Amino acid sequence: MSDWTPKKRMLAAYRGQPQDRRPVAPEFWYYYPAKVLGLSMVEFEREVPFWQSLQKTFVRYECEGWGAVFPKVLNEAQLAVRFKREAEGRYLETVTRKFHGREFTQVKEFSDREPSWLKKHWAEGESPLMAAEMLLDADYSLDTAEMLHAYETVGEAYLLEVWLGMPFFDFVADIMGFESAVLYFMQEDESTLRALRERYTEYQCGLVDKLCKRTPYESYVIGCGYSCNSLIGPKLWRTWDKPYIAAVAKELHRHGRLLHIHFHGRCMETIEDFAEIGIDCVCPFERAPGGDVNTAEELARVREALNGRVTFNGNVHTVETLIFGTPQRVREEVREVKRAFAGSNRLIIGTGDQVGYETPEENIWAMIDEAKK
Repeated sequence: MSDWTPKKRMLAAYRGQPQDRRPVAPEFWYYYPAKVLGLSMVEFEREVPFWQSLQKTFVRYECEGWGAVFPKVLNEAQLAVRFKREAEGRYLETVTRKFHGREFTQVKEFSDREPSWLKKHWAEGESPLMAAEMLLDADYSLDTAEMLHAYETVGEAYLLEVWLGMPFFDFVADIMGFESAVLYFMQEDESTLRALRERYTEYQCGLVDKLCKRTPYESYVIGCGYSCNSLIGPKLWRTWDKPYIAAVAKELHRHGRLLHIHFHGRCMETIEDFAEIGIDCVCPFERAPGGDVNTAEELARVREALNGRVTFNGNVHTVETLIFGTPQRVREEVREVKRAFAGSNRLIIGTGDQVGYETPEENIWAMIDEAKK
């Protein structure tokens, strides 16, 4: 009997080591796990541990996968959290913090059908500096009890990673909103921006150091909101986010851990950067219209640019193929990706972002079955 497990296959792919077969990891994030568990999105986000819902979903579909556990950073600045029903199927969560005599408020809207989103940011219409200092206050305690419990419970069922938040641009955008952040980066003095990025980098690398020393997690993940070629372009990304990601990768590798980057949208212009700064795995290499990795020729270019140093995860179209396509079309797309990476250990058959709620189950099974062949 083989001793290969879903987690072992994922880690071997991240490290460029041989596996008994290709890992297949549909991105089950919010929609499909909520569907599998029969929960509204509000119940899913607020009542069930995220790692637990993913475990049940990956086990159901007998496939590999990745998910995230969120570090619990305890900061005395937090005053109150209020959750109330706003209308039928809609709710508001208001978080209030006090820092250096000022109050900051963030409001998140929840829906029964859709994942939550920010309705009010910490510092809308003003400089993000004070709010950033509040969020980056080094006077915090780290509670790892839930992380350790999740690690032991998930075991080998899938690759559970530590969530490290977002790149630098997204950190600022989460404080003040996307449009305000774009203007801020255009108008603010460069030295101020660099100082803020260094502050963010120092805080995050310090957090990584603590987490690596106190938990056994093998891999960490940095997400993506607006920080991608499609929204801020490769120049802004290279100037402000690439140095931050490189610093985190270096710190993780110092501890013998791995870094996975989730990078939405267009990516062809920055693929060589991924290999340069030491990322171990990147997903989801989306197809048009969201992304720009569409053909066998473009897949070959991606493989060449990654240069055997970064693992490719993704590319099965979550809308045109998985939602609207046939099982045969799903199989053809999986085979196309497998052919492009024939002979390479650095491939995970994944989806171009998360699997939609409307996805026919037979298409998910077709993807998994074809990838396992």
